[in-house]
Amino acid sequence: MHVITRKRLQAFWQNHPDAERPLKIWLAIMKLKHYEGSHEVRQDFPSVSFLGKWRTIFNIGGNKYRLVVDMRYDLGRIYIRHVLTHEEYDRRMKDGRL
Repeated sequence: MHVITRKRLQAFWQNHPDAERPLKIWLAIMKLKHYEGSHEVRQDFPSVSFLGKWRTIFNIGGNKYRLVVDMRYDLGRIYIRHVLTHEEYDRRMKDGRL
C-alpha cells in the first residue's frame, strides 16, 4: 500500500517519541501489503476499527495513540488523516470530528 503522507507520522513522533517505533512498524507492514478489504486488515490488526467505507482507526503504542486513515483499497493507497493521543481521539469522537 502507498502511504500518503508519512510527514504526519513523523511530526507526531517528534512530539511523542514513544510513538516512533510503533508507527514505524505500522508503516513497514503497510508498505509490504496490498489489502483488498477490511477483513484482510483485521487479520494483521485485530483491534482495528472501521467507520464507514474507508475510515480506519488503528490502536498504536499499546492503545495509547490512535492512527486515523482512509484506506482506498481500490487504489492501493492509505491517506493519513490524524495521529492522536487517546484523549484527543475521544474528544474528536465525542464532537463528531472524525
